[in-house]
Amino acid sequence: MEQAPTSGRPRHIAVIMDGNNRWARARGLRGSAGHRAGAEAAREIVYACAELNIEYLTLFAFSSENWLRPNKEVRGLMALFLSVLQRHEIRQMHERNVRLRFIGNRSSFSPRLQKHMNDVEKLTSNNTGMVVTVAADYGGQWDISQACQRIAEKVQLGVLQAADITPDLVQQHVCLADAPPPDLCIRTGGEQRISNFLLWQFAYTELYFCDTYWPEFDGESLQRAIEDFKGRKRRYGGQSDSDEITTAEGAEIA
Repeated sequence: MEQAPTSGRPRHIAVIMDGNNRWARARGLRGSAGHRAGAEAAREIVYACAELNIEYLTLFAFSSENWLRPNKEVRGLMALFLSVLQRHEIRQMHERNVRLRFIGNRSSFSPRLQKHMNDVEKLTSNNTGMVVTVAADYGGQWDISQACQRIAEKVQLGVLQAADITPDLVQQHVCLADAPPPDLCIRTGGEQRISNFLLWQFAYTELYFCDTYWPEFDGESLQRAIEDFKGRKRRYGGQSDSDEITTAEGAEIA
């Protein structure tokens, strides 16, 4: 039986926020201006998703590879990250019942930045509304490897046997284990790759790429992505009756 088009909105949206630097260069501005504009865009998308009753929003803010960028840019990003965590908007999100949390290797950040991340998580931990996850110093390969390390430790302790290691067990040890897999991943800026983001979690995620630079991505842009998602048929590896498979001999089978 053929799968119907996706009904309703996605429960979980992940976003690769790309194009801040190119947006700034196109306007003769410094890269820092692009990152500031990108932070404002992120805030607006959080509110737009909340209005649409999206349950989970995961934002790729800083990858493990971003440390390779010029030192000045990295310092600017860290300063911006800290300023965002100290802004009144965090309190507003809290008042809107939004839960904020972070995934990634936060030990790489300064003690001051880590403290503010922990404070934000503690402040919003009991909120029951949309869950906004910020991926910072995050990489999909790091995520899977740290899950494997934790499982290996349990095998060494005799808590688990090798035969106990299944996809479900790995799922319990990767980031976002307590959230549904992303239904939709949006990448802005024109690139068409996932750049080491949520490699495990994206097994059946629908991918949406657009040319819009992240600072220009707004509520209308979000709505277009969601409408595109609604028109897709999600088979999760299955086959619909209308699909045809051609064998090596050329015969078509249903």
